[in-house]
Amino acid sequence: MGMWSLLDAMWEMPVEKRIFGVVLLFSWTVYLWETFLAQRQRRVYKTTTHVPLELGQIMDSETFEKSRLYQLDKSTFSFWSGLYSEIEGTLILLCGGIPYLWSLSGRLCGYAGFGPEHEIFQSLVFLLLATLFSALTGLPWSLYNTFVIEEKHGFNQQTLGFFVKDAIKKFTVTQAILLPVSSLLLYIIKIGGDYFFIYAWLFTLVVSLVLVTIYADYIAPLFDKFTPLPEGKLKEEIEIMAKSIDFPLTKVYVVEGSKRSSHSNAYFYGFFKNKRIVLFDTLLEEYSVLNKDIQEDSGTEARQDGDGDIEEIKAKVRNKKQGCKNEEVLAVLGHELGHWKLGHTVKNIIISQMNSFLCFFLFAVLIGRKELFHAFGFYESQPTLIGLLIIFQFIFSPYNEVLSFCLTVLSRRFEFQADAFAKQLGKAKDLDSALIKLNRDNLGFPVSDWLFSMWHYSHPPLLERLQALKNTKQD
Repeated sequence: MGMWSLLDAMWEMPVEKRIFGVVLLFSWTVYLWETFLAQRQRRVYKTTTHVPLELGQIMDSETFEKSRLYQLDKSTFSFWSGLYSEIEGTLILLCGGIPYLWSLSGRLCGYAGFGPEHEIFQSLVFLLLATLFSALTGLPWSLYNTFVIEEKHGFNQQTLGFFVKDAIKKFTVTQAILLPVSSLLLYIIKIGGDYFFIYAWLFTLVVSLVLVTIYADYIAPLFDKFTPLPEGKLKEEIEIMAKSIDFPLTKVYVVEGSKRSSHSNAYFYGFFKNKRIVLFDTLLEEYSVLNKDIQEDSGTEARQDGDGDIEEIKAKVRNKKQGCKNEEVLAVLGHELGHWKLGHTVKNIIISQMNSFLCFFLFAVLIGRKELFHAFGFYESQPTLIGLLIIFQFIFSPYNEVLSFCLTVLSRRFEFQADAFAKQLGKAKDLDSALIKLNRDNLGFPVSDWLFSMWHYSHPPLLERLQALKNTKQD
């Protein structure tokens, strides 16, 4: 049956079956599109086996091959996990998994003495069961990714005990936030009247701002150790750079990311006059515990070498070290501060909230349509939580795909602008070398299929960023 024949057949169906069919068709269309893009990129990984000439000064052949094999393994994992996820989601819809879970939640509430009139309580039980199911079905994939792929390529730093403890902690903290917030949102929708969508949007706005404010101070420390950056040259230079662009810096933290992974990162957070900067210890060459083994190895090599060329050994060891030098860390922070100075953070918040308001408005328009509930197996009741799930996750899927692509394009533009800002601070050379080191440390593959890159990369490919740094004018 051709595509048009399939569409004609669907058009002859009752409206609720038509809605259900369109949802499934779009879901598989997106999956096939993503698979097509992934296979294009996988072909790049397979065929680009030697360092291209333009990368000769950036990456050595050994690192290039490690990166290629790492990305090949990741693409294989992504294919199978994506296929499983799509099949699981389709079976849940076809077998009535959502109404079954809602019915199960009702029976459990009944055992506790709560009848159908306690819809919010039943909704919380439904959420708990749904997130527990998701966590359990995703656990084997997470274990394989961490202890096979990441372990094989030298990134995993976790033990199995740490992983399990961390997973339980994450699930518990998620429920502690999700359930109270969801109950309040459902209550606001219930009592909000004709303009409930405005109150619901304002509530989610306040919650998101509160969570952003408290995350690094109260939530993140539950999982990772945060310590103030010690007094010294790096901290002094960070404070000087922040002051030069009027960034209201109050504290600089180092997070012990190395106990979980050797990937590196840096970010800032906080509102108004209370900004903090967080640096992963894996970003800092001086602080990364992963460099201690390298330093010990260098001592062994030097002893074994005897009268050999000690300087050559030291040069090799420097090239093996994880993280960036202080000047390069400052360049990375110059890029991050550029996002703040150029208003990218505020713009993203505004776009997010405009989208949130639009979605709640459309939800208010659609929530009364019984055929939407009928399409997913809800004939006797139209629970608010189920309405949110159907409309936000399924009905808005085409819109969400378009929005995601537009935000990716915008993000790439912001990244180029932030790089140019760092260059204006006189950090072009150091940012250039930092980007190369971060690409090396994270085994990023510097060659990309243009279509895959355009659709997926929120950060421009390495070569494009380095070329842009050379081309932008420096004041």
